[in-house]
Amino acid sequence: MEHPSNKTTLRIALVGDFNADVIAHQAIPLAIDDAAAVQELTADYDWLATADIRSGDDLVGYDAIWLVPASPYKNAEGALIAIRYARENSIPFLGTCGGFQHAIIEYARNVLGWSDAAHAETDTEGRMVIAPLTCSLVEKTDAIELRANTLTAKAYGRLSIEEGYHCNYGISPEFAAELESGALRVTGWDDEGEIRAVELITHPFFVGTLFQHERNALEGRPAPLVHAFLRAAAN
Repeated sequence: MEHPSNKTTLRIALVGDFNADVIAHQAIPLAIDDAAAVQELTADYDWLATADIRSGDDLVGYDAIWLVPASPYKNAEGALIAIRYARENSIPFLGTCGGFQHAIIEYARNVLGWSDAAHAETDTEGRMVIAPLTCSLVEKTDAIELRANTLTAKAYGRLSIEEGYHCNYGISPEFAAELESGALRVTGWDDEGEIRAVELITHPFFVGTLFQHERNALEGRPAPLVHAFLRAAAN
């Protein structure tokens, strides 16, 4: 057992539109089960379709919320409701790939006041805080440098990592310059300085990554951020 926790049974909301063909969706239960076993926890998880989330009431009772990959979501508003609920109620939150992208949009709209913050994959108007990547990262692995003394760096136990991706969109350069004007801080960059991870420093655990670290579980390897996510939910 890693360390004592206050809870031994967790309820985790996996927000997204489940698709058995999506590799990350295959990996997520394995990553959770591995982290739960190491920490001697019982982790029960429910897949919540974005169309079924109409208000924060649909998320009451969950110890943690993971906004999973495979966007565009069928109901982007449902995804944004889940992010806001986690952010405002100090519920541990993890967003990977599309979850990372939508966490940026929610923060831009509801914290920084960019009401027209938009996603270039699905929107035709507004300020595109999420824009096409310079180079596609579909089924690519790349190096990431982590900021010291952050939740992400502490989870990995080092400042240089390699992780896999399946995405074509990331934070636009224009918004990147504005991002750290508030409490959402960049915690990971690629070799070109493009943002790959963020976390909210005023929140117990609010982490987003463009990379899909959960896919390590498909190869029998631990996903350090999933371990940290469950640890936060249990305390």
